[in-house]
Amino acid sequence: MTHTAHETAVAAKPRIKIGAIAPMLALALLCGLGALANPRFLGLDNITNVLARSTFIATIAVGQTLVICGGGLDLSVGAMAAFVSGLMILFLNSGWIDNPTLLIIAAITLSLGVGALCGLFNGLTTTVGKIEPFIVTLGTMGIFRALLTWLAQGGSITIRNSDVRAAYRQVYFGDLFGLPYPVLVIIGVAVVGAFILYSTAYGRRVRAVGSNEDVARYSGINVARVRTVTYVLQGLCVAIAVIVYVPRLSSASSATGLGWELTAITAVVVGGTRLKGGVGRIWGTIAGALILEVIGNIMLLSSVVSEYLIGAVQGAIIIIAMLAQRGMSRGR
Repeated sequence: MTHTAHETAVAAKPRIKIGAIAPMLALALLCGLGALANPRFLGLDNITNVLARSTFIATIAVGQTLVICGGGLDLSVGAMAAFVSGLMILFLNSGWIDNPTLLIIAAITLSLGVGALCGLFNGLTTTVGKIEPFIVTLGTMGIFRALLTWLAQGGSITIRNSDVRAAYRQVYFGDLFGLPYPVLVIIGVAVVGAFILYSTAYGRRVRAVGSNEDVARYSGINVARVRTVTYVLQGLCVAIAVIVYVPRLSSASSATGLGWELTAITAVVVGGTRLKGGVGRIWGTIAGALILEVIGNIMLLSSVVSEYLIGAVQGAIIIIAMLAQRGMSRGR
């Protein structure tokens, strides 16, 4: 074999992408540190609690991964979650359907529809209006939260019917063969998100648009349509998170979903998705969401760092993750 042929053969060998497995390694390391900090960390109840509590951010972050991979950004997800939660609870309180189970199913359907419409509004305003997604979603963040505050008259909206509340609680607190429903939701959303991004023509278009919008357009890809659909999918992910969140507290207020946008974006970046677009890692995002929840859990169990500093820790993490991404890109 000639020297050139040997180099070609070596180059053809698949390489392990450190960026793809780094979030999993970091999660494993954190779990080890958590076990050392407090023996209760590896207890079944604590692990189940961590997984269930990470459902909301993990679910929203999957949609955020698609949006960012396509070259967009959505800062309105927390406010959108609050708005969808308020509308859902108001519908549950309407009593239009006597059967609690059918009423809950109808409310879930409504939530999915409202979430999709909110995402569609963000997407069309960004693509048709040709406005930066940062500006658009910053605006809709204020709109959605103000609408919820108006609906709640400055207070909170609570599920009034005790039968509906009791029946709906199972969505968050119930389990299937010992596996909590929220964990099943995370798995299901991640599998669907990974399938869309990695195994469909649409997923390839999302990555192409995020990598180079002009090249994608010259290749015949409808950039506006591809980006708009990512926002619709983000809205659906927010609605799914809301469906699991509402039975946990049975209420919504202006504080609902506060800070979720920062946490979701942090999970996406920690998971290895590039903020500039073109690269999206769904499973890395799930690991990123778990990392953030595990860090918070360790802080609570160890009492070494105040739980009030969790936001500061998350902010530091996203800065460190961005510096790491820049360092890895320069090293290529």
